[in-house]
Amino acid sequence: MPDPHVAEPRREYDSGRLEPADLTGDPLVQLQLWLSDAVASGAIEPYAMTVATAGADGRPSARTVLLRGVDTGLVFFTNRHSRKGRELAANPQAAVVLVWPLLERQVTARGRVEATDDAASDDYFAARPRGSQLAAWLSPQSDVIADRAELEQRKSAVDARFASASEVPRPSHWGGYRLVPDEVEFWQGRRHRLHDRLRYRRPEGGWIIERLAP
Repeated sequence: MPDPHVAEPRREYDSGRLEPADLTGDPLVQLQLWLSDAVASGAIEPYAMTVATAGADGRPSARTVLLRGVDTGLVFFTNRHSRKGRELAANPQAAVVLVWPLLERQVTARGRVEATDDAASDDYFAARPRGSQLAAWLSPQSDVIADRAELEQRKSAVDARFASASEVPRPSHWGGYRLVPDEVEFWQGRRHRLHDRLRYRRPEGGWIIERLAP
């Protein structure tokens, strides 16, 4: 039986509107503006970003990471031996979604994915808390493990390995990715589900902005 709560009426969205004249000419600049709005709104994780990938078999998978930079694309960091890393190696294309419920907004983007250079990965890794640095060494991300005890044993071994080290080096399997978008959509919730959806698309040369039906 369906969960009756799923079918309960949802609230109307009426906190804003979005017109082409409200947007900048560059979707990455616009994204930075919306990120600033999300931070100012008090969103708990304003940089939380769902990343969807697919391997050579075409089967999709998705997970949430943290957006850690916006330059020529959207930058995030991970274990490159993880499922997403393996899928990106086989098929370097991805889609991402950022959602800010308090603002009734979301942004979606898709495009090719490239690895960041070692310097960018080193810089970000050095800025992470020591516990997060150690976790990058101990966790065989996405692999099957026997139980929690195995993870704790791995932690103890890594803690001992780097106990006398003032700095934890970056593992070679850990680094950054940059999604370079060819499409970016900005979504603003509106009443009666007649949402504003404006998409940047770059067929040849510069960006064009199109309105999509909700």
